[in-house]
Amino acid sequence: MFKGRQFDQSVILLCVRWYLAYNLSLRDLEEMMAERGIAVDHTTIHRWTIRYSPLLLERFNRRKRGVTSKWHMHETYIKVRGQWMYLYRAIDSVGDTVEFLFSPHRDLAAAKRFLRKALARHGRPDRVVIDGSQTNREAIISCDTTNRLQDRSRRQLKPITVRKSPYLNNLIEQDHRRIKRRVRPMLGFKSTGTARIILSGIEMVHMMRKRQARYSYNPNPSLAEQFAILAA
Repeated sequence: MFKGRQFDQSVILLCVRWYLAYNLSLRDLEEMMAERGIAVDHTTIHRWTIRYSPLLLERFNRRKRGVTSKWHMHETYIKVRGQWMYLYRAIDSVGDTVEFLFSPHRDLAAAKRFLRKALARHGRPDRVVIDGSQTNREAIISCDTTNRLQDRSRRQLKPITVRKSPYLNNLIEQDHRRIKRRVRPMLGFKSTGTARIILSGIEMVHMMRKRQARYSYNPNPSLAEQFAILAA
């Protein structure tokens, strides 16, 4: 993964991890590395984040544990070039992240893309809790119908139960806060592509903190240890 790079792997992983995990700007990281005797430009750290976040997430997903059959689905707002865009997210009944999807639009097509992605990775849930969004309800019913029609197991699959309850969906509203807390100091993204990659890295770190991946020789690794394992 790091072949041919000018800087040591440990330096790259440190910068990427700190940027994704903590409320630091790129210039903060540039200054912090300079105090350690390492001259690295803030734009280089940004390029590292864009380059390695998707690769680390791909390896993380191979180790990701399964989730429960009760999901909470909601979307939150993310500003890109002064425009509000949307991060679709779902967590299960114990708070583990099911799936996420960044979209410029908040519509039926985006909700369906998100649900198809979640169903493909984790299978069918028994119940999905949403707020009062009729669009999300229609997306769940549509994807559920398609999924049951495409099933070849010849089992009698029950339809997914959709429950509308803003009160019960407080669980995911609280979970949004950790993502928003990291995004807020960034003062908005400059492009949709950059936003999608960096948000995926922030979500990965959030899942790492929830201990959502399996590691053979260390049941409770730190963030630094998890990054090192994924990069090995």
